[in-house]
Amino acid sequence: MERPAFRARQLPVLSLAAFVLSVPVLAAPTYPWRDQPVDAASTLAARVAAPKGFQRAPAAGGSFAEWLRGLPLKPDGAPVLLYTGEAKARQDVHVAVVDVDVGNRDLQQCADAVMRLRAEWLYSSGRAREVAFNDTAGKRLRFSASAQQDYAAFRKFMVNVFAFAGTASLERELKVVEPQAIAVGDVFIKGGFPGHAVLVADVVVNAEGQPRFLLLQSYMPAQEVHVLKNPKSEDGSPWYGLDFGPQLVTPEWNFGRTALRRWP
Repeated sequence: MERPAFRARQLPVLSLAAFVLSVPVLAAPTYPWRDQPVDAASTLAARVAAPKGFQRAPAAGGSFAEWLRGLPLKPDGAPVLLYTGEAKARQDVHVAVVDVDVGNRDLQQCADAVMRLRAEWLYSSGRAREVAFNDTAGKRLRFSASAQQDYAAFRKFMVNVFAFAGTASLERELKVVEPQAIAVGDVFIKGGFPGHAVLVADVVVNAEGQPRFLLLQSYMPAQEVHVLKNPKSEDGSPWYGLDFGPQLVTPEWNFGRTALRRWP
């Protein structure tokens, strides 16, 4: 018996518009302290190029890494300002200044700036209920659930965190991680009075999988957050490598090799 001729199945034809609408669109990172959207050309990722032979490690949409790479920077050559509005005495430690306010009190110092950026990311991601830090005595300071949609209340809460938490409490709160596993959002920290903390703002890797990283800091007295220079770099690059030996040397503080920490 003769078989019937094969006929291709008729599939519905989708228009280009329908296809585009079917693809989920990830929202761009937001920065609640700003009234205007961030100019893509002024972000950390746009302004601080990866070294030759290196590429930025992948970052998931909505992640802390993506958010940090999208941080807005002030124009080239901007000085680092103190909370008083005066210029910091040393203007030789930074390559760029993050366009985020420092407040008008001597509170947003090193660990405070690290906690501020982490908290701002959580708040802007709709995860305000997760904004919580330990104070120096070990008490958990948690952002009120009743105020989660109130940015003014959030800022007031963070001022309270700055007053009662610091490097000592933050170091105890974070988890030890080996430098070989370094990732965006990690923290080099030395707890103490004084202590210091810097945030890993970006990571790039080469074809062999070797990473280099960028660091952000505030310092004492409270000052604008800035991208650090690498004082060991011979070509002026701000990127740091893992071959720093027993100490990571930054312009204003040296960290031990075991000082890297990660958010739990």
